[in-house]
Amino acid sequence: MEAAGGRYSGGSVRGRMEGEGSYTLPTGTEYRGALKDGMFHGEGELLFPNGGRYRAVWHRGVPTQGKYTFADGLEYKDKKWHYCDGYDRRFYTEICSGLKPAEVSQLTNLDPPKKIPEGCYDCGEGFYNPETRVIVDYKLRFLRNADDDEHEWIVRTCRKAWDETIEHKPKA
Repeated sequence: MEAAGGRYSGGSVRGRMEGEGSYTLPTGTEYRGALKDGMFHGEGELLFPNGGRYRAVWHRGVPTQGKYTFADGLEYKDKKWHYCDGYDRRFYTEICSGLKPAEVSQLTNLDPPKKIPEGCYDCGEGFYNPETRVIVDYKLRFLRNADDDEHEWIVRTCRKAWDETIEHKPKA
């Protein structure tokens, strides 16, 4: 358990996680719930560093049914998904709180958006540096290395630090 870089708190049988417990992975993602024979088994949830959560029923480490909720409360649905589709491009915060005046742009679901470090991209769960191919969360903690497909997707679709607009400030 701890040998893999994670931290576990809970019951154990023959040195394996068993019963109710909490396991935190090295990435900061935490599992809370039922465990059996060292695996997620029964009801439990994954809590992600970005604030999202995945509640599921697990069988021998594999989720059999579950629901993902984003940090802002939006619940993901694999069927009849009406958020940010071809017909409605509003952010969830705009759906909940209404649209801003026409002259005010909302660039991300977070308002105001996070300031992107120079040379990086905002990939929705943190920042991506294309030179190192490292993704960090918004608190600058390591999440993962991007593979070629993820790199291409981020570079093609995500907001860049150099895209940020600078407001004109008239001389006083």
